[in-house]
Amino acid sequence: MTTAPRTGGDIDDSDLVAGFLKGDEACLTAVHHRWGPLVHALARRSLGDAREAEDITQLVFLAAWRGRAGFAPDRGTLPGWLTGIARRKIADALAARTRRNELVAAAGAQLLLRAEDEAALPEAALDRVLLADEMSQLPAPQRRVLNLAFYDDLTQTQIAEVTGWPLGTVKSHARRGLRRLAGRLRQDDLVECAA
Repeated sequence: MTTAPRTGGDIDDSDLVAGFLKGDEACLTAVHHRWGPLVHALARRSLGDAREAEDITQLVFLAAWRGRAGFAPDRGTLPGWLTGIARRKIADALAARTRRNELVAAAGAQLLLRAEDEAALPEAALDRVLLADEMSQLPAPQRRVLNLAFYDDLTQTQIAEVTGWPLGTVKSHARRGLRRLAGRLRQDDLVECAA
């Protein structure tokens, strides 16, 4: 007598979690089938975009599968753990969206400035040199964080992974570096105005 394969609805939560932790791909499929709608709904509600929510859902389950050794059933439920991963992935997506919007706005502003005044091109080159000089005077950690953020287009979470620093440290370096740059650039403007 052969038995039909069990689906995600046929397996109780404890067996499902045990199989998932052991690396049973059928249990991964069942976990995705059972709690994928929860993760997708959370992402869709937070992001307002069905396609992006699908991407986030896939990222969540990929991260859960790769990091399943880090799940401790005695500290919480599997759906709670998946929800925590989803919240982090959603936050990263929102931060990336904000950064993209800021870059697009900045690029648009630059294009408008260039179109308005062709003669300003030498000044733009001078501004880039001035900015590079000011960046070089920042403390090394602040300079590294800002370079990774602006030139390598990394999120603060990705910068923390690359540098091995805690996320709060990365955020502090970014904030201090930007404040210091803004202050120095304002001082230069005041010196030019006084001259």
